[in-house]
Amino acid sequence: MTYKTMIASAALATLATGVLADDKATVSAFYDMLSAPASQEKTDAFEAAVSENWESIGDYSGKAKSRDTFAGQVGGFFQLIPDLDWDVQEMHQDGNIVTVRSRATGTPVGPLFGVDGQGRGFDIMTIDIHELQDGVIVRTYHVEDWSGALRQLSGQ
Repeated sequence: MTYKTMIASAALATLATGVLADDKATVSAFYDMLSAPASQEKTDAFEAAVSENWESIGDYSGKAKSRDTFAGQVGGFFQLIPDLDWDVQEMHQDGNIVTVRSRATGTPVGPLFGVDGQGRGFDIMTIDIHELQDGVIVRTYHVEDWSGALRQLSGQ
């Protein structure tokens, strides 16, 4: 390997690592808002991290949630679950795809999906696949173990 090739390879590796780090920071802003939707700073960072036409896809109904619909839903969850915490456990990037395994915990102050936890909390796994384009998230596929949360809340 020539000296020029070595320098070029090192420069490309540094550039690629910087881009990956920026993408992970962008995705992290998404999770920061999930745990603090009442914070204007976190909401602004979320809006900067996802495109205006961002799609949240959580099932095969063919109906994606928009950025505004999703933010409103998270705000509603936060009112019901004031201690809601979305903790990133692992984050992996391959090209423009960032996959996240996270842990969602909280104690609802009222019935969640019709189940009154009577003060019980939940601790569930979530998996998200974020597709980025030009440094912002354009689409997120997600799965949360809400059935596990309901079992925990019902004391099972």
